[in-house]
Amino acid sequence: MNKTENRESVKKYALIVSTLASFSTPFIGNAVNLAIPSIGEKFGSNAVMLSWIVSCFLLTSAALLLPFGRLGDIIGRKKLFLFGQVIFCISSLLCGTAWSTESLIVFRVLQGIGSAMSFSTNIAILTAVYPPSERGKVLGINTAAVYTGLSLGPVLGGILNRRFGWESIFYFVLLIGVTVLFLAATRLKGEWIGAKGERYDKAGAFLYTAGMVAFIYGFSSIATSSSAKYILALGLFIIIFFIIQELKTEQPILNIKFFGSNKAFAFSNVAALINYSATFATTFLLSIFLQVIQGYNSETAGFILLSQPIIMALLSPFAGSLSDRVEPRIVSSFGMGLSMLGLVFFAFLSEATPAWLLVLNLMLLGTGFAFFSSPNTSAVMGSVPKQFYGVASSTLGTMRQIGQALSMAIATLIIDLHIGNAQLSPALAGLLTRSVKISFTIFAATCFFGIFASLARGNISIPESGGKK
Repeated sequence: MNKTENRESVKKYALIVSTLASFSTPFIGNAVNLAIPSIGEKFGSNAVMLSWIVSCFLLTSAALLLPFGRLGDIIGRKKLFLFGQVIFCISSLLCGTAWSTESLIVFRVLQGIGSAMSFSTNIAILTAVYPPSERGKVLGINTAAVYTGLSLGPVLGGILNRRFGWESIFYFVLLIGVTVLFLAATRLKGEWIGAKGERYDKAGAFLYTAGMVAFIYGFSSIATSSSAKYILALGLFIIIFFIIQELKTEQPILNIKFFGSNKAFAFSNVAALINYSATFATTFLLSIFLQVIQGYNSETAGFILLSQPIIMALLSPFAGSLSDRVEPRIVSSFGMGLSMLGLVFFAFLSEATPAWLLVLNLMLLGTGFAFFSSPNTSAVMGSVPKQFYGVASSTLGTMRQIGQALSMAIATLIIDLHIGNAQLSPALAGLLTRSVKISFTIFAATCFFGIFASLARGNISIPESGGKK
């Protein structure tokens, strides 16, 4: 095989491996939501413990995405990607064989570690393999894989859960993980090290991870644990100390100065954080609402929830191309506004709300997310010079993971306040409905403020290489 053929082979397998890996994380996140009532029934778990099955995966990924991204730049992105896939596969197998809620949570934490290793490096590998002239196309394919995972998560997760049991969801992603691991190990030749010889900011990595875990755990548990408020305060203190530390560090894991010098980059990332914080827990809350309160099985609930990501997948390319002609801040702010309207409707849910009305509103929410997400991503990438594409992509991914973890933390806190240690049951329909409505009220208010953050970014003009915004 000559050099040209070898290069094309590496590009092809890098795209395949990255696409499959990018599909797995959002898929498992959404699919597990549909299995929550079934898991609770098998293990006799209360609502708060069940929410941690979802939250611990997101929290672990959010806390480790940046540290692992930086580590991959120094020791080799493929090496860390492969190690992450090994952990992801082992933990997926363990999740499927879990014997209690507690063991499942531990294995989900392990799964989050593997996911963070892989997710923080696969985009960077793509960026390194493909030239700038082809990068937009392959990043678009990668984004489509994320949306496909989001789309198939509810319906396939619901079907697998009903037909073969909740364990089959983890075995399905195990099959994907083994495929990715095999292709990456045997077909993806070469290694990509973006910062060889640079010092790894161990102090920054520790402070960031500890701060994120303490803050989100403390926030989630403040209703049931007397020590949670102290853990929350400790988390805030550590995060502040982390920011101070990074400003003084020559080679930080997160360049804080970048946020201060680039308004469009900073506010686009803040808008993403707010949007995911306000919308991610929707599937979790509606899964409980549809199955426990309204009595649908997981398969039917999955088909109802499918209406949102399908609209997202259909409209995202149009919204992305629209932002090439209209300022991204206008398009994405419009999308944030539509999302807020959808969340406002969900704040008025009742046990008698018909399924067709839920589907229509999920389509509205999906439209809002499509008009927000693609233009906002375009704004982030368009606000930096080409040599910072990797930094911009990983930072945006971190905002997404933190937003998702915060969204689940808010939902967990509200359920905690109303239900406490009680198990999910139709007998608690009134309290569950109230918890869902209050959660969506908070999310709608969050989205409202997100509109202003989205508008505050200003117009986007792509800076020249090496230049400033």
